[in-house]
Amino acid sequence: MKIVVVAVGRLKAEYARLGSSMFFQRAQRVFPCQVIETRDVHRRRGGGADQWRAREADLLLGAVPAGATIVALDERGHAWTSREFAQWLTVRRDGGVRSVAFLIGGPDGLHPRVRERAHHVWSLGALTLPHELAQLVLSEQIYRASTLVSGAPYHRD
Repeated sequence: MKIVVVAVGRLKAEYARLGSSMFFQRAQRVFPCQVIETRDVHRRRGGGADQWRAREADLLLGAVPAGATIVALDERGHAWTSREFAQWLTVRRDGGVRSVAFLIGGPDGLHPRVRERAHHVWSLGALTLPHELAQLVLSEQIYRASTLVSGAPYHRD
């Protein structure tokens, strides 16, 4: 099963680029990973957050592979423990799901249309995270899940 992360904008912070790359590379042993970065929506005067979120929604949803299970990352979503997340991925993989796409919005969050299209809405926690940090946390959790699935000694309860 392939994991695809679709995120608004490029990772600009070096810590996020390096950390995400490292965790995705490590997770590849169990879950092939791909990151798709959509272009940033130009925020100009006279526009509003809802307009920008709607444009980002088009870009995010347009980049999702056909037939993928969509998971929107949003602080209003359901929180999983690391073990629950690993189990959720395992059930999808063993059930024949070809790909899971995790969607990360821009600075204004996700448009409601993205949450409506998602099969699951997942919260990384009650805090609002910048999208760069959200991608770093997501990449670490995907790696952690891969070690739980494979029995590698990374996760500790």
